Amino acid sequence: MRHSGIRFTVIGAVCVLLIVIGAAFAQESVKSSYSPVVINEPFKQIMARMKAAKPEIAQRQSNLLNERYDLSNKPAKGAMMSGGKKEVQEGVRVKLPSGMTWEKLASMSAGAIREKNLWPAGFYPLPHPNHAEGGMVFPKFHIEEIQKQEGRDLTRFDLDYDLPDHLLPEFPPPIYLTTRPDLGDVSQGKVVTIMNYYELFNGILNPKQIEGLRLLVTPFPQQQFNQTEDRRSELPHRGVTCFDCHVNGHTNATTHLVGDIRPQENRHGLDTPPLRGVNIQRLFGSQRALKSIEDFTEFEQRAAYFDGDPVIATKKGANILDRGSQVHFMAEFQALLDFPPAPKLDVLGKLDPAKATQSELRGQDVFTNKGKCAVCHPAPYYTDNLMHNLKTERFHQPKMINGRMASADGPIKTFPLRGIKDSPPYLHDRRLLTLEDTVEFFNLVLGVNLTNQEKQDLVNFMRAL
Repeated sequence: MRHSGIRFTVIGAVCVLLIVIGAAFAQESVKSSYSPVVINEPFKQIMARMKAAKPEIAQRQSNLLNERYDLSNKPAKGAMMSGGKKEVQEGVRVKLPSGMTWEKLASMSAGAIREKNLWPAGFYPLPHPNHAEGGMVFPKFHIEEIQKQEGRDLTRFDLDYDLPDHLLPEFPPPIYLTTRPDLGDVSQGKVVTIMNYYELFNGILNPKQIEGLRLLVTPFPQQQFNQTEDRRSELPHRGVTCFDCHVNGHTNATTHLVGDIRPQENRHGLDTPPLRGVNIQRLFGSQRALKSIEDFTEFEQRAAYFDGDPVIATKKGANILDRGSQVHFMAEFQALLDFPPAPKLDVLGKLDPAKATQSELRGQDVFTNKGKCAVCHPAPYYTDNLMHNLKTERFHQPKMINGRMASADGPIKTFPLRGIKDSPPYLHDRRLLTLEDTVEFFNLVLGVNLTNQEKQDLVNFMRAL
């Protein structure tokens, strides 16, 4: 009986252990829309583990970028961004499969390209620098400027920005106001922050608008930058501002993951769009179709800052904006942000023949007619304020790329093309580095079979917008 009791005790313990292991396995294997709230690993251990993994993650993304693109510095002669401080990059940067040309590819059907696996690697969705982890990642030049002005460090201990600086927007970008076009760039060549916004805008804006701007440059907790043990900053953090991504109401190409898709591998990488010209836009968010800038402003801090998870937001310090005052003030300032001057355009947004080159005029004709660009991007602001599904999945099989499942993108917002030369990289997830890449992409997607001359003319036209 004694031996029997021991036997049953051992069997019982084994059963309990198997149940515990099974439960743990089941817990790990079940997909959830929610992030873990209670973190049991000590912060120092998390940081050490992620720092150790950082070089391999960076190398993996670097390898992907170099396989896809020509990342060299090739400025276009005489083509400057609107602030006059940075040259526009030129040339097709997407690499073709061996033995293929753009002309050959354009002559093939979508089905043939898919069957022969010839869709260019650079036309697949671009993963986040670490797609499995995600979160806001800032270019180094912005990190350094915010550190200098505010002493607030936007460095992530686990991750660095991936694209070279010369392929990103001008920094700092100019600010143009719809209400004071006579002033030109009201930023005075500075990055607007909590440290200087008042001196720069007092006397130009009314008090409501100044308060809205203050809120846009005030740091609030965010998923990676906060005080908790699952932050990605070495020290507890005050958070990020709206203008950390939309610097000076424009963009610095900060990347992130969209907050509205699950599971993680299906989430889209994100390119920060400019806030210029939001007053003429009717949809906000690349796929969210939010109907007003007030909706978008509130959504960003309630949801997007925390990957769409209000449970995590509560833990990390959600900033619940008051819709009737704070959101309204922020939206009112954003609605003043104008597109950059385009001296070659007339009052209808078309080229003035007396000011445009022959190539630009030919490009406008291609844009309006053969290229079919104006179907979705009509003048004067070059957006139809709708969403369109390009169905690029016609051209390739679904595949996993650095943790990102490249399959169907679904409908995407038509972004305005006014001032487009100022905001590389392009498309909603940064996959297209230059305007030339964009022309080749749409030449295939729309099947319009442009000649090399038509492609160059089209690029020249878009640089004039």
